[in-house]
Amino acid sequence: MAEKLLPFNKLQLEEIIDQYGTPFHIYDEQAIRKNARRLIEAFSWAPEFKEYFAVKATPNPYILKVLREEGFGADCSSMAELILAEKARIFDENIMFSSNNTPGQEYQKAKELGAIINLDDISHIEYLEKNVGMPQIISFRYNPGRLRDGGNSIIGKPADAKYGLTKSQIFEAYKMAQEKGVERFGIHTMIISNELDSKYFVETAIMMFKLIGEIYDQLGIRIEFVNLGGGIGIPYRPEQEPVSLEAVSQGIKEAYEQHIVAKGLDPLKIAMESGRMILGPYGYLVTKVLHKKEIYKNYVGVDACMANLMRPALYGAYHHITVMGKEDWPHDYIYDVTGGLCENNDKFAIDRALPQMDIGDIVVIHDAGAHGHAMGFNYNGKLRSAELLLKEDGSVELIRRAETLEDLFATLDFSGLED
Repeated sequence: MAEKLLPFNKLQLEEIIDQYGTPFHIYDEQAIRKNARRLIEAFSWAPEFKEYFAVKATPNPYILKVLREEGFGADCSSMAELILAEKARIFDENIMFSSNNTPGQEYQKAKELGAIINLDDISHIEYLEKNVGMPQIISFRYNPGRLRDGGNSIIGKPADAKYGLTKSQIFEAYKMAQEKGVERFGIHTMIISNELDSKYFVETAIMMFKLIGEIYDQLGIRIEFVNLGGGIGIPYRPEQEPVSLEAVSQGIKEAYEQHIVAKGLDPLKIAMESGRMILGPYGYLVTKVLHKKEIYKNYVGVDACMANLMRPALYGAYHHITVMGKEDWPHDYIYDVTGGLCENNDKFAIDRALPQMDIGDIVVIHDAGAHGHAMGFNYNGKLRSAELLLKEDGSVELIRRAETLEDLFATLDFSGLED
């Protein structure tokens, strides 16, 4: 069973809490950089490899800056994410804009930044032409539907997912785009999320490489790059094993040689858009025990809630918990660890074996670096917490302050309530 380690001890965390209070998210810069380099090294064989970090996973410009320095681009799906990439000085084809049901002004911003536009539907070709004009390079998102088994509760089975073009539409779309003057082409798919089976990603690459060959045979169009999406999972549970990036890379390399090189379609750029795998294990939600309650079950109430991390409530997801200073204590108490929302699913853990917990204990919730703070909300008037960056030299930088009531009420005009 893998050990869930922390980049700080209790004394260090107490000093951080003294300055910033709780709750907060904190990210380990050194580990993030090391992990980013490992991904790039794994695909060093490729003619050109690009990781477009999924901004939605951790939409903070300081995080994007760290990843830009490691050679990453940005996968964006909204106006705000495009602006975050711009603020982090990520431009041009280092941005891939993959959205759905997209307003015209967002396409305009993507074109302004020089981003690669990845269309989600064949009808969007004319919409893009009308609102922005046809770019030199374009990509289409492929949904294999029932041609591909798999899927999970996050994205759903391909045939039930709202994303992408069918196989027949893909051929029609490239022909239409070419007739409208597009000169360069890419292709994209994203059909799984949080998957731990490395074979799945190799099978996806084989599927896409074969499709690229078919497009060339039928239309004479050479695809310049393939974005294989993200979806690489992380071992949220200690008993789970991480995906071997080296095994994924080797499998994709063999498929590349068999289906791309042998067909004379190389060089083909390889891209990915991982988010969770890049940041997930290297972010932590830090909170403190406020209350204990003993009724039909034993409850521990902390000062964070599902507004800070909603994955357990939304997906029933497991997040490991460390009680600082009690790492070596026996886990001989069973608790539900809860937040303060007026919702009964506001729980970080249910029937979890933990050491005896006391009011004031510091609780660290692991694997909160992706789809954690990003999915925050203000239900019950809960305020979104701060984000901190644990720097490589051991110092801590505030990269997003905590919200205040003034922030929450900024869009309200109370003057209209005066008698």
